[in-house]
Amino acid sequence: MPAAKGKIVEGGRVILPAAFRKSMGLQKGDTVLMELHGEEIRIRPARSALRRLQEKLRDYAPELGSVADELIAERRQEATKE
Repeated sequence: MPAAKGKIVEGGRVILPAAFRKSMGLQKGDTVLMELHGEEIRIRPARSALRRLQEKLRDYAPELGSVADELIAERRQEATKE
């Protein structure tokens, strides 16, 4: 998508162009993450960051149940050894 003008208004709020919001699926009240890279500000939906993190951690997740279930089972096994 080509560059577009935005605007900084009272209180330091940034107005994103409607085409950008639509393209990213952003709606009023959505949470975004902002990162400063040199003289650039990068803005992305928080849900995309969460999705990336989930993809990176997927290989470490147990096949069945949850990490909490796995941890509880390990603790119970350790307790029976003592």
